[in-house]
Amino acid sequence: MRKLPPLASLRAFEAAARHLSFERAAAELGVTPTAISHQIRLLEAVCKESLFRRRPRPLALTAAGEQLFPVLRNGLDAFAAAIESLSTKTELRALRVTTPEAFASRWLVPRLPLWRAIHPAIPLEVIGTNGVLDLSAGEADVAIRNARSVPVDFPAQEIMREAYFPVCSPALLAKGKPIRRAADLLGYPLIQFEWLRADPSTPDWRLWIATARSIDPNFPEATRVWDLSFREESHAIEAVIAGQGIAICSDVLVGHELQSGALVRAHELSLPGYGYYLVHARERAKRPGIEAFAKWIMTVAKILCVGIQLGLAYAA
Repeated sequence: MRKLPPLASLRAFEAAARHLSFERAAAELGVTPTAISHQIRLLEAVCKESLFRRRPRPLALTAAGEQLFPVLRNGLDAFAAAIESLSTKTELRALRVTTPEAFASRWLVPRLPLWRAIHPAIPLEVIGTNGVLDLSAGEADVAIRNARSVPVDFPAQEIMREAYFPVCSPALLAKGKPIRRAADLLGYPLIQFEWLRADPSTPDWRLWIATARSIDPNFPEATRVWDLSFREESHAIEAVIAGQGIAICSDVLVGHELQSGALVRAHELSLPGYGYYLVHARERAKRPGIEAFAKWIMTVAKILCVGIQLGLAYAA
């Protein structure tokens, strides 16, 4: 008969060791930090060893904790994978993919026929939202996240990186004055969309104009930052395609229009954007649907990025 500590103590230790934080472990397991501390002390009593060095901060594992953590983590991962395998055998469940709303509508959805042609037996449920769903809680199986750097809470693969620059309809340029320098863009309606992240390096009109002014000392003071604003990025892009003005857009999200000529770069000055990362919960890494989706999206992104680069080079 196996002699094991309570499962609650093992789960509390594994989460705290993975996050190196009682607070984040508590948030993941839906309990209080005090409860996490209590469960770990129970486990330490069973092991007759201290598992964490609590002082001085930050929290760190002791030698005993480092010995126990990988064994326990791998065991819980194997347990979760086995349960997942049994559940997928008994019920065909859609692979739930969450992405930012604009990426879903402008990049992923138009390319889903390519997915269905290769994997007709794996249904997808696409959740387009600008909120961050909890993968550990099973709110989605895989997420595509737009971030400045690699997410650290889950295993992540970079799919592609974006750049932001002013784009507009060629019909708009044909009706207005020629754009010879950055300041000439101020003679056109400027379109903006609402950024939800608080980041001083957000690639919007404020940063673009500030960057242009640092390059061109004769850049005039702008009397306004934009003329038309939208809450959703995809709505701003539709307004640009309709010829209503110029917007700072991601080359990933308007790549098709740049290749077709429906949109053109209004100026060569660009701003660094964010990376698109594919992330999933560690315990579901071996689920066949996730592996298939990861391979598919990485391949499609690589092909399309090369096509965009060739198209822009040809246009130049």
